[in-house]
Amino acid sequence: MSDFSEELIRPTTEDEQAEPCVSSGTGMYFPWLQKRIETVATGGKQEKDFGQTTSACFGFIREALLKHQWQKAAEYMCSYLQILEDSDSNKRQLAPEIIWRLGSEILYYHPNSSVETFNTFADRMKNIGVMNYLKISLQHALYLLHHGLLEDANRNLSQAETWRYGEKSSSQEVLINLIQAYKGLLQYYTWSKKKTELSQLDEDDYAYNSASQTMLSHSWKTSINLCALIQIPGVWDPFVKSYVEMLEFYGDREGAREVLTNYAYDEKFPSNPNAHVYLYSFLKREKAPREKLLSVLKILFQIVPSHKLMLEFHRLLRKSEKEEHRKLALEVLFGVLDFAGCTRNITAWKYLAKYLRQTLMGSHLAWVQEQWNSRKNWWPGFHFSYFWAKNDWKDDKALACEKALVAGMLLGKSCSPGATEEAQWGRFAQKPKQPSWNIGRVFVTRCGSWWSNCSSELCGLEHACWP
Repeated sequence: MSDFSEELIRPTTEDEQAEPCVSSGTGMYFPWLQKRIETVATGGKQEKDFGQTTSACFGFIREALLKHQWQKAAEYMCSYLQILEDSDSNKRQLAPEIIWRLGSEILYYHPNSSVETFNTFADRMKNIGVMNYLKISLQHALYLLHHGLLEDANRNLSQAETWRYGEKSSSQEVLINLIQAYKGLLQYYTWSKKKTELSQLDEDDYAYNSASQTMLSHSWKTSINLCALIQIPGVWDPFVKSYVEMLEFYGDREGAREVLTNYAYDEKFPSNPNAHVYLYSFLKREKAPREKLLSVLKILFQIVPSHKLMLEFHRLLRKSEKEEHRKLALEVLFGVLDFAGCTRNITAWKYLAKYLRQTLMGSHLAWVQEQWNSRKNWWPGFHFSYFWAKNDWKDDKALACEKALVAGMLLGKSCSPGATEEAQWGRFAQKPKQPSWNIGRVFVTRCGSWWSNCSSELCGLEHACWP
């Protein structure tokens, strides 16, 4: 961008002076911009007043950003700065934030940009409009973190932490807490490094005591900075995880439990599946009773039925002696496989094939019927179509076999595996030049004598599921 900057401030030639130019308000002239602005017309009249000029320039910047034309966006941005002198007070008030958002985006992606350029731009923008100081400081710190400049980011946050501007300070309390929390997160990072170093030292070594004291100092500072933020309703996952890890390290398990319980169950906080994941992981580490683990996972199931912990939830449920838990175990498996992202999860299909067999042998046909009734119109096409049969058999034969078992139990119209093949999958064998996949043989091989023992249950299921 330095070449472009030199082009902007160079003296204009006689030919350029003869052309109508647009001034940026900073002594720089843009002959090329005048041509673009003059193309904007309303009602047959060319728009040349100040507001219409900046509006047109904003449109060009937006178009350049959408096309990732960072150099062109930077050129238009130089002219757009004149919006800070707009006579409309509302536009003038909003201008600093707009300029910051556009400019930071351009500088982040521009191939010739540097950290020094970004720092200069950020420092100047902080002093234009006091209400944007904290936002810009926080985003500036995140930019520095992205580039691995932790000390610079910490210094930036420390300066922002002390920001005060009369009555405006109280209205930005949340932002101040957020800045303090990010500073705490940096302190946690230092603490975490010290913890790793400590684990490699002998407890009788002098360096161990020194590192331990340093860790304690950092944890105290971090706790102060994080504690205030996590009391405010919001999604604070990285801050909560860091705070809980330190509490556990120093043996305050009750404090950690309280933080996680409030984060998961406090109605003031938005619904957050991660909050329940953190609480479950903590209770599992604490070897909590199964009932407590189940209660946490049950809520997670209601929020995210396809979460990876649902298979663990199923395992806990099927080990329970309560019938309602064993029934829920079947619902959980169907719930997981309802989602496209889980259609090739072979573990889920293995669990479902095994648990369907177990459920039918346990004379709980009604449980299967209840789950299947709401799915019989779309699961066959979603999971058991010819397309999926061919692809599954080609890519993962083990997965194809597990799905075949489930299809045989859910889609059969009689008590014969051969009829099941004809009913749903017979088309596959009829396709020319395709691998022969006889689902009936697969089903018989895998199920063996069990087929004849539960034929009556399957007949009842098929009549219940198929009109």
